[in-house]
Amino acid sequence: MTSFLQILLVGVALATFLAPGPATAQDAIKVGIVLPLTGDQAKFGEIEKLSFYLALEEINAAGGIKGKKLQFLFADDTGNPEVGRTVMEKLIKKDKVVMLGGGYASAVTYAMAGVAQQNRIPFLINTGSADVITEKGYDYIFRLNPTVSDYTSGLESFLTAVVKPKNVVILHESSLFGAEGAKAFKNTCEKLGIKVLMVEGYEGWFRAFDFQPLLMRVKQANPDLVYMISYLRDATLLMQLAREMKLTPKLFVGGAAGFTLPEFAQEAGKAAEKVISVTLWHQSLPIPGAREYFDKFKATYQRDTEYHGAEAYAAAYVMTDVLKRAKSLAPEDIKQALKETDMQTVFGPVKFVSYGKMTNQNRLNTYVVQWQEGKLRLIWPADLAQAKYVYPVDWLKEWGFK
Repeated sequence: MTSFLQILLVGVALATFLAPGPATAQDAIKVGIVLPLTGDQAKFGEIEKLSFYLALEEINAAGGIKGKKLQFLFADDTGNPEVGRTVMEKLIKKDKVVMLGGGYASAVTYAMAGVAQQNRIPFLINTGSADVITEKGYDYIFRLNPTVSDYTSGLESFLTAVVKPKNVVILHESSLFGAEGAKAFKNTCEKLGIKVLMVEGYEGWFRAFDFQPLLMRVKQANPDLVYMISYLRDATLLMQLAREMKLTPKLFVGGAAGFTLPEFAQEAGKAAEKVISVTLWHQSLPIPGAREYFDKFKATYQRDTEYHGAEAYAAAYVMTDVLKRAKSLAPEDIKQALKETDMQTVFGPVKFVSYGKMTNQNRLNTYVVQWQEGKLRLIWPADLAQAKYVYPVDWLKEWGFK
């Protein structure tokens, strides 16, 4: 990347967007939220920003925090770790935020976590999931969402009880998230006795014709299962091309990320139908407030939401709870309040614990969803399912070839 483009990226990222309302620096408590608001990951940043706004309006309407308005200062990391570091420094040193939130792509979140820890400012991560982020022993870094190595915990029983695949191909985008997720699922397959035929990474800038040689190798391998860890654009392209090439494993499974966004079904069309994905949340789960959040988001923005939005909405309420309980707005007091968090959110329970190599990590269950008639349906575990899974799938019939 040229220095000119780097300057442009940083310039865009430094355009911080203030939350609406009459709050000023004197009567508001400022929290920095860093998300990808432009670039390839912007759809993820958009659904999370809208959810942060939705929660913010409710929080301030209910009285704010200790008589003051809560104010979110949004900054754009553009999906670039260096930009993420830059905007974190600005939020901390120039804007004087009391704590930080957000964090989408794992590589960017990892870089930002280092900045927060170095400056001793609490950072509540709501999406960046690479295990290493909470394996560093950082005491100012807290994560609300599960680690990527836990993403498929809910999928394991579905594969064992229903699909019973003999072999698998694993495809992943070559980021920190993709590489760690692929390694974790490979370990899961070996534990379940599923033969791993191929693990292949690819760069996120791939275009449809770039995937052709890769999917030709997959077709030749003839796996029972194709497991993909992909963002939105590559998830869409992979499934569109799989349909064109008539690639027909027993099952296509996404590793969350791009496979659960509403735009996946909209853009992939027929190629999205009956695709299964792991997920961290669904509005039909018996979690207090989950359905209400989903319905309010849809009524407000005229579109569906999913687990990324729920993470952001829940994070806003965790930060509010923390700031209300903290003895002061000093970083040490906010950190202590985070450590003592034990609450229920629309995303599930939040309590930060240390286990294994993890520090300040929330632990949650994961689930399995399937695209059915353009809707993302919860299909597993069976006792929580809102819809019956469709399996086996006649892909050629599903795709309109017969």
